[in-house]
Amino acid sequence: LVLPAITLGWYSSAAIARLTRSSMLEVMESDFVKFERLSGLPERVIVLRHALRNASIPIITYMALQFGVMLSGAVVTERVFAWPGIGQTVVDAINMRDYPVIQAAVMVTALLFLLLNLLVDLLYSWLDPRIRY
Repeated sequence: LVLPAITLGWYSSAAIARLTRSSMLEVMESDFVKFERLSGLPERVIVLRHALRNASIPIITYMALQFGVMLSGAVVTERVFAWPGIGQTVVDAINMRDYPVIQAAVMVTALLFLLLNLLVDLLYSWLDPRIRY
C-alpha cells in the first residue's frame, strides 16, 4: 500500500513544494504580515494562522488539477503493482470491449473531478472571505 501511494504522489510533490515556497515568500512580504510583526505577534502565529492561509489558494488549485494527472497515473500504477482499482478495471474493460463499464468509469471519474472542483471553490471562500461567487 505504501509503494503505490509513493509512486502516485512523488510526481507532484516537488512542484507542490516549490509552489508552496514561492507563495509563502510572496505573502510574507505583504503589508499585512509586516503589520502583524509590528503588532508583536509571534512569528509562528503569523506563518501558520495568517500567511499559510493566504498562500494556500494557488496550492489548492494546483493540487486539484493534479488529481486528473494522478488518475491517469493510477492506471499504470495499478497495473504494475497488481492493485485492484478503477484504472485496472478500465484497462480490462477496454481489452474486453465492455463499453458500459468504460462509460461508467468515465462518468465516475468525471463526477469525482467535478466534485473536487466544487470542494476547491468552497475552500476558496473559506480561506479568503473576500472571494465571492
